Amino acid sequence: MTKTAENGKVCVAMITTAHGVRGLVKVKSYTKQARDFASYGDLSDESGKQSFKAEIVGQTGDVFLVRLNGISDRTAAEALRGVKLFVNRKALPETKDGEFYYADLVGMTAKTADGKILGAVKGVYNFGAGDMLEIGNLADFLPFTESVVPEVDVENKTLTVVLPEFVEVKPEKQDAESNG
Repeated sequence: MTKTAENGKVCVAMITTAHGVRGLVKVKSYTKQARDFASYGDLSDESGKQSFKAEIVGQTGDVFLVRLNGISDRTAAEALRGVKLFVNRKALPETKDGEFYYADLVGMTAKTADGKILGAVKGVYNFGAGDMLEIGNLADFLPFTESVVPEVDVENKTLTVVLPEFVEVKPEKQDAESNG
């Protein structure tokens, strides 16, 4: 799971396209157990304005064929292309000690081992080559690996980063008063 919306929802899947003429959609899951996205209760778009009950009716490779309540034709299904599906964070199972949801990382303070603050985690993404972190004052995404992020402290909402050589730290913005 990659993202927590500001309203306390977690993105668990995304509608990729329509399938057939009866309103089915293809859904890419972001949950650890791929089928689980449909088991956490009602799904909604990020705004919360659209809400769906999802029924998995088939699977093609790593994409699920899903029937959403209220969607009964291809036109309505096509209109949902690219919509990310969210559930309330509270609907997800509690994590064990040492575990966390990627959504829990968003907003955490990233710092180096010597305590230098790099900024807040803005997002966790996967563009196909592994999980990446977007962090406040960094010009590049960081690979989310144990060698680059050796410590995640969920309780204190911090993570420790070992900066790879290729990463550039942006200069901090100065106050308007200090400029003149």
